Amino acid sequence: MTKKIVCVSGGFDPIHVGHVRMIQEAAAFGDELVVIINNDNWLMKKKGYVFMPQDQRREIIEAIRGVSRVVFTAHEPGFEDRSVCRELREIRPDIFAQGGDRDLTDALDPNSSQNPEAKLCAELGIEIMYGVGRGGKVQSSSWLTAEDRDIRDCFCGSGSKYRECHGM
Repeated sequence: MTKKIVCVSGGFDPIHVGHVRMIQEAAAFGDELVVIINNDNWLMKKKGYVFMPQDQRREIIEAIRGVSRVVFTAHEPGFEDRSVCRELREIRPDIFAQGGDRDLTDALDPNSSQNPEAKLCAELGIEIMYGVGRGGKVQSSSWLTAEDRDIRDCFCGSGSKYRECHGM
């Protein structure tokens, strides 16, 4: 008997209740759930900082009920492709589940990082499910970290707060 494999992906930086709900709901769609975590290089490229290092994010996600396996993206410093196509091609899931803040409109936008993933899933016969997780977008990692950047000292040693030093 072939196991039905489901994948989800995200930065999970930091992980919050919306992520947990998405992961748990996605686990119910198959026999095995693989969580693809965007690595620290990906986060640096996207937002200029890492709030929670990838190994800590992995440890938390591995503890969530229903998670079978966790993999990191293979993004190297200076990469251009922000998608998880490499990982999807390697894992070959039956379903690629997207959280409540993702939809078909994003996937069809040629400027969206989801566009290459949607094309690859169509090519490989991977079903994409949108809006996975109870309640849609109930939290945001950027909402959680915004205040932190105002109060945290920058790591560069300037003595400034992170937002003052980097303008984000």
